[in-house]
Amino acid sequence: MNSLNCTNETIWVQKEVIITYISILLILGILFNVAALWVFCSCMRKKWTETIIYMINLAVSDLCLLCILPIMIYSQTQVERKDTVLCQVSQSIYLINRYMSMSIITIISMDRYVAIQFPMQVKRFRSPSRSAIICAVLWVLVIISVISLNPRTWQLHDSFCFYAQTYKRSKMTIFSLIVFFISLIILTFCSTQVIVILVKKKKTNAHEKKVIQKAIWIISANLLIYLACFLPMHVVLMARLIMTLESCASLYTWKYFIMITSRLSNANCCLDAVCYYFVAKEFQEASAQAISITSKSYKLQNSTQASTD
Repeated sequence: MNSLNCTNETIWVQKEVIITYISILLILGILFNVAALWVFCSCMRKKWTETIIYMINLAVSDLCLLCILPIMIYSQTQVERKDTVLCQVSQSIYLINRYMSMSIITIISMDRYVAIQFPMQVKRFRSPSRSAIICAVLWVLVIISVISLNPRTWQLHDSFCFYAQTYKRSKMTIFSLIVFFISLIILTFCSTQVIVILVKKKKTNAHEKKVIQKAIWIISANLLIYLACFLPMHVVLMARLIMTLESCASLYTWKYFIMITSRLSNANCCLDAVCYYFVAKEFQEASAQAISITSKSYKLQNSTQASTD
């Protein structure tokens, strides 16, 4: 256990800036995600697709996290910060939806890769109902993991829930790092493979070339946004897991970096709604082109083989 007895005064010097930043995220995030949900639900009236189901779950997850931000602001601006049941439950909801958002982004990249890499085989096991089941299983697993690894949800402690005094190495920290690095590996692999596949596809006309180029730029942007939002925070968490805080100065420094990088990760809630709307639109058109080309090639190979036999 951390034996340092340090105050939080240094960390709260810039609290007005943080509050303004979170307020902007809250307003823009709710507007973007509600708009995205409206668009996706409108699409669902015409056709249920795997991509739309993932997008809706992502938007719901981001909205849930955003709705917790006012409680975070209120709790952190109190002169006398006390642990309350509301604060603890809010923190758990915050964590659940952070990891859920990361998980769904990873699943979307996997689904995108499988659809383009194996267009003929994927029809056998890829369906909207199975996508809904995958999302339901993810929700259950993430909720159980956060509640079981974060017992503070149901127990009040001396340390403040959204801003603990000690920041001990914990199971939750390890869980966060595992989730992030697994999702990062999968997301990076799937995104780069999809880009390679799209680049190698023969473009039959200018429109097809433009569509595929758009898809490549958007997939690249999504990967970069994920890295920009989540990588700094998890690098800081990994540093805490390795290092030993031997002075109040080192503790202040670490708390400052975790506060900044954690707030940076919240920006993902706004950017998801914008980026994945374009991903859904452009990817569907680009994958349709890629599947069409692959199908023609597959049929040509079969016909050639049949004539040879």
